[in-house]
Amino acid sequence: MSHLFSRIRHSYGDMKLESKFTLVLLLAATVPVIMMACFFYGKLYDMVVSYTIRQEQDTSAQTAPYIEDLVQQIIDAHDEITDQEFFQTLFHQPVNSPFQMFLDTDSAQDFHACAENMIASDMITGIQIFMDFPPQSVRLFNDSLTKDYFSPMSKARGTYWYGIFQGTQQSSLFCPAFYLGEREKENYGDLAYITSTTFYYQGNARQAYIAVYSSSEHLTGMLKANLTIDGSVSYIINERNAIVASSNDSLSGIYLLDYNAIEDSFMSSNNFIERDILDTRVYAGFYNIKQPGWFMVTVLPSGPLITQSNTIMIQYILMYLGFLVFALVLAHFMSHSITNRISSVIHQMSKVRKGTLSPMESPEYHDEIGDLIDTYNYMTRKMDQLMTEQAKAAEELRIAEFHSLQAQINPHFLYNTMDMINWLAQQGRTEEVSQAVQSLSRFYKLTLSRKQSISTISREAEHVDIYLQIQNMRYHDSITFILDIPDELLDYQIPKLTLQPIIENSVLHGILEKSDKTGTIVLTGWMEDSDIVLLISDDGVGISSEKLSTILSGEGISPSGGTNIAVYNTHRRLQILYGPDYGLKYSSKPEEGTEVEIRIPARK
Repeated sequence: MSHLFSRIRHSYGDMKLESKFTLVLLLAATVPVIMMACFFYGKLYDMVVSYTIRQEQDTSAQTAPYIEDLVQQIIDAHDEITDQEFFQTLFHQPVNSPFQMFLDTDSAQDFHACAENMIASDMITGIQIFMDFPPQSVRLFNDSLTKDYFSPMSKARGTYWYGIFQGTQQSSLFCPAFYLGEREKENYGDLAYITSTTFYYQGNARQAYIAVYSSSEHLTGMLKANLTIDGSVSYIINERNAIVASSNDSLSGIYLLDYNAIEDSFMSSNNFIERDILDTRVYAGFYNIKQPGWFMVTVLPSGPLITQSNTIMIQYILMYLGFLVFALVLAHFMSHSITNRISSVIHQMSKVRKGTLSPMESPEYHDEIGDLIDTYNYMTRKMDQLMTEQAKAAEELRIAEFHSLQAQINPHFLYNTMDMINWLAQQGRTEEVSQAVQSLSRFYKLTLSRKQSISTISREAEHVDIYLQIQNMRYHDSITFILDIPDELLDYQIPKLTLQPIIENSVLHGILEKSDKTGTIVLTGWMEDSDIVLLISDDGVGISSEKLSTILSGEGISPSGGTNIAVYNTHRRLQILYGPDYGLKYSSKPEEGTEVEIRIPARK
């Protein structure tokens, strides 16, 4: 044990001052908070349950009036239908009045218009008045004004709601979907308010039902909006334990509570009960919808509540971690203020590894750290002086290598050109010799017109054009040259004698090695990001893959290697000037031709 404590003591002693301050603050900030979190976690679930139930009850208290208002709108629509003069006359006529005569009155037109307006609204989806007429045909069911709203009683028989009316003395009934027949749900709606009445026909009292239909989607939307957590369900139950509407049909079936139990609990438990359903603890809050006598029930399974309490704990942990990070940053700055001068010396010295030498400000205090800073500044000045001298020597070496490479190119071209002029002279073609000499003079005038080794793309293009004119004089205009460089690129800089060695290589080793010694050379270019790309393509014999790999590597090229050394030197010159990302790139297919891509930075 003593050995363990000794190792801990040595490890702590070897820590940097900033780490020691940070560790002490970390322990002081985390240990009490962890203890408090463990103590309150057990109580957090009860707090979440209590808060969520209260929140659901408040939401239900806001939702219930909207449901009651929807129910009242359906009742109002029913009352508006029954208040129509046509309806009143039809159902309260004298016992022996001719029944069919009322269809030809203005009140029938008004009844039709009223019904049409209701169905055109968003709330009412259908109206049906079921009347118990004898089997003979009745004009009421066929007339254009009433056939959509009046039906024989035979179409109501067999429905659940019809059985309820027949078996009880109820005069009105709100019907959920399964109370209604398939014809009603398909044509009118899946929620209905139905009342019972009588009428007289041929001196006898007969039964009638007035049904106003709506859609349960309105209730479903309200119930879904009533939920505040995932996994819960809200539904409306009537006095017959039938679900009128639900936010989730499957969950409401699982968590269905008995109407009587809800009613008893409503009177004694402040709208809240706990139950175990399918080995799951659930919490149910409910609210009374007074008009039809419904209850709106919201069931909260314990699972989502546990998830919510865990989420709150995670949020608390994240908030605490944010505070802890802030505390660690604060501790860092506090400790940094103490060890600032030592850290600054270490930081400056670490820059030496990256090749950056920069002296520090002269120390304000001349203690041991001040002497260390003075010594570092002296060392920095001496190292900077040595690096400057080394960089100057490297630059002189780079310039010397550049001029050496360019010097290898110029005599190479002159040799080939003079060889051509000599051949013309031997043929006695003095006029062409004169023209060739003039072209050669113009060629070298462009080359030597400036002392600098940098030209423009425009001058280099003219340069190769003159070169090809000279070659065509020798080879009977067998070479076609196409220049397609955008005007906006012509003024950009390019090293002298960059294009000519490549063009020369295309002529001598590409086109002139074909059997007919004819071909085409195309020079084009474009801007690519901040670079200029020039492309020289020919339709010569191409280059084999073995030889292609050695053109730019310099392998196997002797000083007398002809145009190959010129191409290699051109590539090396561009890389010396601009870096390894620039230079030449060859691609070729034997018997098809060769393409050379020249990449240089865009400079003017």
